[in-house]
Amino acid sequence: MGINFGNALLAKRDANGVPHGIAVDLAQELARRVGLPLEVVSYAAAARLADDARTAAWDVAFLATDPDRAADIVFTAPYLEVDTTYLVPAGSPLRALADIDRQGVRIAISERSAYDLFLTRDLKHAQLVRAPGPNESVDLFFSDNLDALAGLTPLLTEVADKHSGTRVLDGRFTVVQQAVGVPRARHAAAAYLAVFVEDIKSSGLVAKLIEKNEIRGVSVAIAA
Repeated sequence: MGINFGNALLAKRDANGVPHGIAVDLAQELARRVGLPLEVVSYAAAARLADDARTAAWDVAFLATDPDRAADIVFTAPYLEVDTTYLVPAGSPLRALADIDRQGVRIAISERSAYDLFLTRDLKHAQLVRAPGPNESVDLFFSDNLDALAGLTPLLTEVADKHSGTRVLDGRFTVVQQAVGVPRARHAAAAYLAVFVEDIKSSGLVAKLIEKNEIRGVSVAIAA
């Protein structure tokens, strides 16, 4: 199963390299239900994970939905939602989300993340400056003195906690919806996963895993 370890809210590795997190727990549960061994196919960013739907590198993947990915991937309804916003320098004149889309504003972002795909369609004037992954986008924001850093609100809050000279803007520019996907030709698998996702939401499993993994700033998606 393909899992994006670039999103630390959903998947991480411990000091011994053992994977854990909400997506890993759900992958284990799915493997248990279908009676098959779990092989984790690891990715450092969602873009490559999405691309590999064309190559059969994975059978099932845990990643964010987006219209640009739907040509190659059949997604379930979302099981979890995460807000997105911007981090800016403490003294920045950018005070609200409405201030961002201006000529000359440069935004660090993780390349072809779900929120990059959204902002690429949505922004008219600001410039997106892309990095290979979320961690690299943080480094780029500081090293190049960019105007803003786009990302998942809980992760940006962690960055702000570590860097006193920054602040997180209130509100959200979109909601990233985490779902389960299969390569587009696998219709039977897509139908099974649709039922699986509704069950893990209604049974309370997703909520339990959020609590177990101590993840702040995410919420269970509503039933389809």
